[in-house]
Amino acid sequence: MANVHAILPAVLTQRCFSMAKSKTRAATRRATATGEQQLAGFINKFDSRNAALIRSVRKVLRKRMPSANELIYDNYNFFVIGYCSTERPSDCIVSIAAAANGVGLSFYYGAILPDPHKLLLGSGGQNRFIRIESATMFKRPEIEGLVTAAIAQAEKPLPESGRGKLIIRSISKKQKPRRKAIAANS
Repeated sequence: MANVHAILPAVLTQRCFSMAKSKTRAATRRATATGEQQLAGFINKFDSRNAALIRSVRKVLRKRMPSANELIYDNYNFFVIGYCSTERPSDCIVSIAAAANGVGLSFYYGAILPDPHKLLLGSGGQNRFIRIESATMFKRPEIEGLVTAAIAQAEKPLPESGRGKLIIRSISKKQKPRRKAIAANS
């Protein structure tokens, strides 16, 4: 009997540790599913063309930067998915920015990016963007060059391995419509 009493605490500890790890894994899966479900809901607010474009651009960027964190903002003016080397918005490299009138790729520090083809739009002191018509635009060498330069200039580099997190950062209660208004026939 002495052996059973000596072994039992170790077995219980191991079992409790395994159960705790299982609960943590399950909670992580639920949180991920919830985040992905929330993200799907945000994207579904858009018309089918823009929703499909957001999904396809996200797929391209996720493949291009698998270790980046995706910071999600469903704000008043725009829906944004920022690709960041950390969980801080200031470490954003590029963002998908969408509104009812279309989808853009925003370069957080675009004002200092080399742009020999003059593709970047905007005149602010920091941010620049391009309008995205389709995910195939990423196959163009000049677009790939901008993304590569943005990754290279990041103050905090992307982790070399692993998968980034999906983080819902902000959801505004009041938002501009995500679909264009349909004109009434007069």
